[in-house]
Amino acid sequence: MENTPTPTHCPYCALQCGMNITPLPLGGVEVTERADFPVNRGALCGKGRTAAEVLSPAVRLTAPLVRDGGRLVEASWPQALDRIAERLGATRERYGPDALGVFGGGGLTNEKAYTLGKFARVVLGTSQIDYNGRFCMSSAAAAGTKAFGLDRGLPFPLEDVPRTGCVILVGSNLAETMPPSLRFFTELRENGGTLIVVDPRRTRTAEQADLHLAPRPGTDLALALGLLHLVVAEGRTDEEYIRERTTGWEEARAAAMAHWPEYVERITGVPVPQLREAVRMFCEPEAAMVLTARGPEQQSKGTDTVGAWINLCLATGRPGRPFSGYGCLTGQGNGQGGREHGQKADQLPGYRKLDDPAARRHVAGVWGVDPDSLPGPGRSAYELLDALGTDVRALLLMGSNPVVSAPRAAHVEQRLRSLDFLAVADVVLSETAELADVVLPVTQWAEETGTTTSLEGRVLLRRQAVAPPPGVHSDLYVLHELADRLGVEKGFPTDPEEIFEELRRASAGGPADYSGITYRRLAEENGVFWPCPEDPGEAEGSEETGGTGASDGEDAVPDTLPDDPAADTGGTADVPPAHLTAAARTTEDAVPDDSAADDGTALDSLPHRPAADAGAARAPAGHTHPGTPRLFVDRFATPDGRARFVPVAHRATAEEPDAEYPLLLTTGRVVSQYQSGAQTRRVAELNAAAPGPFVELHPRLAARLGAADGDPVAVVSRRGRAVAPARITGAIRPDTVFMPFHWPGEGRANTLTNPALDPTSRMPEFKSCAVRVEVLGPGDQ
Repeated sequence: MENTPTPTHCPYCALQCGMNITPLPLGGVEVTERADFPVNRGALCGKGRTAAEVLSPAVRLTAPLVRDGGRLVEASWPQALDRIAERLGATRERYGPDALGVFGGGGLTNEKAYTLGKFARVVLGTSQIDYNGRFCMSSAAAAGTKAFGLDRGLPFPLEDVPRTGCVILVGSNLAETMPPSLRFFTELRENGGTLIVVDPRRTRTAEQADLHLAPRPGTDLALALGLLHLVVAEGRTDEEYIRERTTGWEEARAAAMAHWPEYVERITGVPVPQLREAVRMFCEPEAAMVLTARGPEQQSKGTDTVGAWINLCLATGRPGRPFSGYGCLTGQGNGQGGREHGQKADQLPGYRKLDDPAARRHVAGVWGVDPDSLPGPGRSAYELLDALGTDVRALLLMGSNPVVSAPRAAHVEQRLRSLDFLAVADVVLSETAELADVVLPVTQWAEETGTTTSLEGRVLLRRQAVAPPPGVHSDLYVLHELADRLGVEKGFPTDPEEIFEELRRASAGGPADYSGITYRRLAEENGVFWPCPEDPGEAEGSEETGGTGASDGEDAVPDTLPDDPAADTGGTADVPPAHLTAAARTTEDAVPDDSAADDGTALDSLPHRPAADAGAARAPAGHTHPGTPRLFVDRFATPDGRARFVPVAHRATAEEPDAEYPLLLTTGRVVSQYQSGAQTRRVAELNAAAPGPFVELHPRLAARLGAADGDPVAVVSRRGRAVAPARITGAIRPDTVFMPFHWPGEGRANTLTNPALDPTSRMPEFKSCAVRVEVLGPGDQ
């Protein structure tokens, strides 16, 4: 690679911040700001700034490993691949295809996620595939699909946030989990808007709020219902919107009216005056939003909880209106795209349903197989992990570390150890990879080209900036070689653009339609929002999904003149409501000419300024559909175009405190670590900032226990025990303790968490379980 900057995107969270990668003359790479990407405008958090350190051969895998005599030893690629293929084939022959499991990750590119799902169903013939994104935002996806007919994390760009009147941010500590996004909320307040944060802890994000509601963990559902009750009681519903754009209001209204304010205060601990103030702040502005994250979603009633917040938005006439609506803050780097193209247990590419005969015919036609040969839906993520060693005898795992990240982690670790065979493809020797029979070293973000889809629904192109170390291959190479060894010689290329072209065809006409997106467009336009069909006559959806866009095709008509200030300032000009579906951009300064290189490097010659308004999509000459930054402007993606109220009622968490376990544990992240920590724990700067786990205790609870700051304490649940130093803080409720979940070993928070599943999304209840805390003496550890 030449020593010139390559514009690309961060490997971590779903913001997918823009950055430049430059190889250095003496080796290594430099990460620098990339101001042309509108989401971060050059800003990077500590994880992004130090992301290149994980590229070093000193901290990563550089050769395949196979288990020999109980130890992992280096082997050649043919030896490692032969062993995997032999064991997978033998297991299938003896026990049948569903004895083979596949477990993917929300950090895999769209091309990898697509190919992994195809590999499971076409090569292995197994239904047993799911991925760790099930643990991320499956509840929000399920609730959004119920209400709107479509799941896209944010139905509008982040740049709409500063232009709304009020945001209720539920269960997100984005100041630590995605720091560059905080500026949108700072700008919101600078513009006169207000921020309400719902979190049992007074986090860094809550400190920025105009109002902080601190409910008891697991009671977000009651809180949302109580707010809707007050909206109705105070006459703040939008009756015209409800009548013209929704169905099911009477049933949802009746359910909410059973949750009067005093009752909700008893459940949640949020005082009635704060409930009333939240309703006033949310209802008075013309525009307002609710954004949820893992707090309300990682519950055994997460789908209903998110549904209650959506009901609040619908009752006040928010979704589909300018700078308003409901959205979910996706967590993982490709958490959005990862759940759209086939690595989920119940899904085919384009967000099609695996049990839909029409979807099966379409995708089977693209793949060149008989639709009847495709297996049906399989187990969800935790259920798949729980079946290891019994029904599922061999597992291929890519890009996940469930030994640290899964609920009831000690049990999951035991199930992994009980497998007949485990193969792991990863960048580093994670805690899960240490258990494997074969470990394959694979390329990472800066060493490969591929696409991801951000939390906005913006499809992005990550470009290869450096060559991988000798002995390292891509996941696509792994799947190609395994398919060939297992008797499928065609259909699994290693070129990511070739795979994306097939993905386009497979997604065409589906809810997540990428058929109008190409690598060249992504390079030229700084990303394209889906749905983006190739057929100019299609709107945001299709008959298969009920459609999500204007029936008259307005979204494909340019409505922005070249002198629109939004085209030059990053979107500060107002966007007329009639144009919020999608508007073409054709300004010369927003789009490079045809001489721009396909890899996008010519973009670097443009002035460093915010890109053209992401809320108004733009397509260069020769392309017909500009993409869809804003959904639901004219209709929802339901057969009749109306949003659905879903009646819900409060119910307790799966595990309430009692005399033996009198406290509630909630878990989360810290700013300097990411997910299971497999990558970030290998970066010295990040480890210095966050060296290990801790247990947050309220001063009153600490006094009752006799714990001082720094004392080792044990947190004990019905599933196990975790030990970490106490951190005494008034930022948490007295009835609640908090642990971050980034570390393995005795401080592993997920040893404690409850795998009770949401009946719809199959999301485990990470955010609430009953525990007790014990202060340890010198010899107790």
